[in-house]
Amino acid sequence: MQKGTIGVTTENIFPVIKKFLYSDHEIFLRELVSNAVDATQKLRALSSFGEFKGEVGNPTVRVTVDKEAGTLTVSDSGIGMTAEDVDKYINQIAFSGAEEFLNKYKDTAASIIGHFGLGFYSAFMVSKKVVIESLSYKDGAEAVRWECDGSPEYSMGAGERKERGTDIILYIDDESKEFLDQQRVDTLLRKYCRFLPVPVISGKEREWKDGAWTDTDKDLVINSTEPQWMKKPSELTDADYLAFYQELYPGQEEPLFWIHLNVDYPFNLTGILYFPKIKNNFDINRNRIQLYCNQVYVTDSVEGVVPEFMQLLQGVIDSPDIPLNVSRSYLQADSAVKKISSYITKKVAGRLDELFRADRAEFEKKWDDIRIFIVYGMLTDEKFCEAAMKFMLLKDTEGHYYTLDEYKTLVEANQTDAEGKIVYLYATDATAQYDYIKAANDRGYNVLLLDGQLDNHFVGLLERKLENTSLVRVDSDVTDNLIRKNDRKVAELSPTARAIMTRLFEQPTRKVEKTSFMVQFEALAAGSQPVVLTQNEYMRRMKEMAALQPGMNFYGELPDSYTVVVNTEHPLVKNIISKAETALDAKVEPLLKTIDEANSKAEETRKSAGKEELSAEAKATVDAAEKTVTDSRAAMDAAIDAYAPSEPAVAQLVDLALLGNGLLRGEALSAFIARSVELLK
Repeated sequence: MQKGTIGVTTENIFPVIKKFLYSDHEIFLRELVSNAVDATQKLRALSSFGEFKGEVGNPTVRVTVDKEAGTLTVSDSGIGMTAEDVDKYINQIAFSGAEEFLNKYKDTAASIIGHFGLGFYSAFMVSKKVVIESLSYKDGAEAVRWECDGSPEYSMGAGERKERGTDIILYIDDESKEFLDQQRVDTLLRKYCRFLPVPVISGKEREWKDGAWTDTDKDLVINSTEPQWMKKPSELTDADYLAFYQELYPGQEEPLFWIHLNVDYPFNLTGILYFPKIKNNFDINRNRIQLYCNQVYVTDSVEGVVPEFMQLLQGVIDSPDIPLNVSRSYLQADSAVKKISSYITKKVAGRLDELFRADRAEFEKKWDDIRIFIVYGMLTDEKFCEAAMKFMLLKDTEGHYYTLDEYKTLVEANQTDAEGKIVYLYATDATAQYDYIKAANDRGYNVLLLDGQLDNHFVGLLERKLENTSLVRVDSDVTDNLIRKNDRKVAELSPTARAIMTRLFEQPTRKVEKTSFMVQFEALAAGSQPVVLTQNEYMRRMKEMAALQPGMNFYGELPDSYTVVVNTEHPLVKNIISKAETALDAKVEPLLKTIDEANSKAEETRKSAGKEELSAEAKATVDAAEKTVTDSRAAMDAAIDAYAPSEPAVAQLVDLALLGNGLLRGEALSAFIARSVELLK
């Protein structure tokens, strides 16, 4: 019997393999089954080359769990190994048999899985001892047995195997007893090996009999050896694609459509990507796409291979050209991966354009489900964005769809402002913003519906991409000001009336917490609302983006800011102004005059000092003037506040505006209801 030391540079190789080489211990099963499939595929290849004259038969890979013996065995009837092969490929770590085989038969052997030769050693992550029993396909070969307990020492001698192939027998260690559970093993095989090209057998099929699950005589075949993505699109029907989707994602709603990837130059890539229904409540659920290498499951973390936005899709990608590290678990960023990513982007964009052109009506039906995918792609991938500009649709509040060019043609004549810029109006909530939408529609304006979670960013993208165009939310100003024309009418109020009305209309807003309000007067149409609440477009966008981007916390912490727009042409407001002026002019006008005089005196005193520091006398003059201003303003505010209860219509109008924007709550809402009842008496 031969004894020796495995050819490694350090005795620490096994602890490294056991703890660090592979990210998950469970993938040992994938590696060993993949090696067994390799061995089978090699035999088939040699037979097709004429180098093996025997019967290949119907080879399988069998995984056997023996709980009593504490072993898990992976068996194949493939190429097998001689003692020389074992010495070369097992005792010298990282010398890959598959790599050598590929180099020898690189023009014809396309389905050999292994690359690095370390897959076998993943067995030691879960084993206290590993035994190899193997018999080579070569004429006159003798069986060989190899044993190793996880140290660099091994023993190798004559084996007992009578038929061609290899058994890898794992004596599972105490920390890994889970791998002696048949159900656990079957679950892992279905995860990693469900589409391998050689049948993988694990135990027996079971049936419900006499009130319990019992084994039958029929082998349980884990995998489908000819998955749909390995076939040509011409060989598949819609029913085939849908059935495969259910196989991948049981019980899920049917996908909207799919793309079959099939390319052999400048890289090899096959796969099927499905578009699931994606709702507006954006939930980026990664790990939807499964990555395979020659039908061996690698990972569902496909960053790098698939552009970020396409991780919203589902399906399978298979490529032998994607470079993987030794554990087949992480992708290496290189030019090949980038080319594949670009190809997939181009293919998906092309498919969407094709669907749009082929049947626009059907495309519009699917639009609400796929819109977030397309918007996400446009925001994160410049090449996809360029392609998507052709089939991107805008939906208005009436439910009509337009391409970007169509929409520009629709609104250009009526929605161009005084500076020649086209203004796209949009709403984010058709119900909450109904009054604003109606007011815009009554003016002849069209309003888009942009109610997706990413639309705040998408608005900015459209403004960058569309020439001489701005987007304005329909509630960001009164209708007359949304698209500023040359014929804008200015509100005419005396200084006294403006001061009185500002204080009156500010008062009811003080009860709204964490919100600031500014009163503004506009001479709107008499039929327009008497009081309208608007929100500054810029600040609102900043706050919404801050909610998605932690780096913009400054904006997120600012209070919500609204403008209370008072329509001075409305009969109710005109009446309020007239009555307030009659009641308060005599008190307010002298105080305003005093305030103006004191401010002027303080300003003149500062100017006379120039850049010099104020003298003590000048400082006293300024301080006295400022005190006069403060006292006079306090007296004026007190007079207006004392008058306010006699004019409940002001609070009622402001509360109606707050109510329409969802800002009237709690005690303020209760007071509004009580006041409404009183006004109706």
